[in-house]
Amino acid sequence: MYKILLADDEGIVIDSLKYIIEKEFGDACQIAFAKTGRSVIELAENFRPDIAIMDIQMPGINGIDAMKEMKASHSNTIFIVVSAYDKFDYAQKAINLGVLEYLNKPIDRNHIVSILKKAMQIIDKEREKRTQDLITREKMETVVPIIENGLIYSILFRENNNTDDIENFKHLLGLQENYGYMAVLVCGDNQEGTHMTNAAGASVRMQNQYREIREIVKEFFPSCSMGALMANKISLFLPAEDPKMEYNERIFLIEKSRELVRKLRQKMDIKFRMGIGGVKYLHHSMDSYNESLRALSHTTGSVAHVDDLPIGCDYEENYPIETEKQLFEKTQSGDLNGVIASANLFFDWMQENYSDYMSDIKLKVLEFVLWAEHLAYESGGMTYHFRSRQSYLPTLNQLEQLDDVRNWFIDRVSEACRNVVIKKEEQSNTIISRAKQYIDSHYSRDISLDEVSREVDISPYYFCKIFKEETGENFIEYLTNIRIEQAKELLMNTELSMKEICAKIGYSDPNYFSRAFKKKVGVTPTEYKEGR
Repeated sequence: MYKILLADDEGIVIDSLKYIIEKEFGDACQIAFAKTGRSVIELAENFRPDIAIMDIQMPGINGIDAMKEMKASHSNTIFIVVSAYDKFDYAQKAINLGVLEYLNKPIDRNHIVSILKKAMQIIDKEREKRTQDLITREKMETVVPIIENGLIYSILFRENNNTDDIENFKHLLGLQENYGYMAVLVCGDNQEGTHMTNAAGASVRMQNQYREIREIVKEFFPSCSMGALMANKISLFLPAEDPKMEYNERIFLIEKSRELVRKLRQKMDIKFRMGIGGVKYLHHSMDSYNESLRALSHTTGSVAHVDDLPIGCDYEENYPIETEKQLFEKTQSGDLNGVIASANLFFDWMQENYSDYMSDIKLKVLEFVLWAEHLAYESGGMTYHFRSRQSYLPTLNQLEQLDDVRNWFIDRVSEACRNVVIKKEEQSNTIISRAKQYIDSHYSRDISLDEVSREVDISPYYFCKIFKEETGENFIEYLTNIRIEQAKELLMNTELSMKEICAKIGYSDPNYFSRAFKKKVGVTPTEYKEGR
């Protein structure tokens, strides 16, 4: 349906246009008309026309001024101007208003029909675009919460310190900031001290009202990413441009959070509290999450910010905390170059600021080396020996030059990092070696991925992952290659029938075997045997 407004002070013109439109377009058009500029404007307020065919010269407000008024509130209306005056200034003003066509009276029937069809095509495209925009928006309403939860999950449960997932979610959400802080909403039936009662029951009700909770949270913090409900907690990540929050900004945040908690308490049959952590580098936001929980455990208030409470560890102004964190993250992930770079950066800082305090530098170096080795032991596959570090203190005490201390430091943390990599590789190699041996010994029967993964005592999912990484092919591809190679051997050196060969290499269906053989070798088993 297209709404068409006819504006002309001559009744015969309106009647002619109405007849032409109804004859050509039938019930596809709804027509209204007016004979003065003021009545055109008033009618347009309620009628909201898609197309307006306007005369320039009308009593009172002229057509040009009427269009200006209409465009202010109905910007999507398509205007077609008709005039008995062939004046350049009228045409120029009409063009400046974005008029689709400027026609002189008398109006040719075919011409006006053609122009109306053109206008209807424009309207159809705009409506289709609007529909697609709404569909996209509807999809985004579903997808964005999933992406936001993915970001929260990646922050809280980073696997092997892999930063790629966080970066991917950051890109999908269009986050430009490299810093942020975590907040956590905790619910319960009532508050007893710092504890919320009936967490389980409250979390069930909270789950049922999660959508409404999300809407309220987004009302107060539109830029936040909101995680799924975990037990009786909902985690929030709020991006920040700077690594430190100013006092006034923190006070404003706390007041806004108090308003949020009050509104949630009013809307839900649940009691809420909110803890807020400090601003961190994005990849270290887990520290901010832990701070938000500690803040709640140190006060009975409805909102607690970690910077208001005597908890956590503060560092001297220029202490390179990010470099320290990167050193240990790189150690855990087995990034040797990253470990060496971070260790050198930290030692540079110590040398620049505390070169006269050799004992303190040695203590810090020893602290870092012991923690890096602890991370290596945690990675698995290494045996701890109580006296394995007996030379550390004597060696450090004998070193008199900072460069020698640096070299010892770099050597020890590098060794810890290499142990992480080596032990992971050894574990993977042992598992894959055992799996290959089992497959090589049992390929002649119907063995499965589950059977082999059970044999090496790891989950099928993890087995698939490391098998592909170590061999370059998946389990089925490896098993098929073993069977096909054995089949080629039997075809070349025995007179066994095709059925007998199938039985010996683990295939029950000769036709399936023939297809698999041809796909791998390029010829059928029979052609291969005949070509020997």
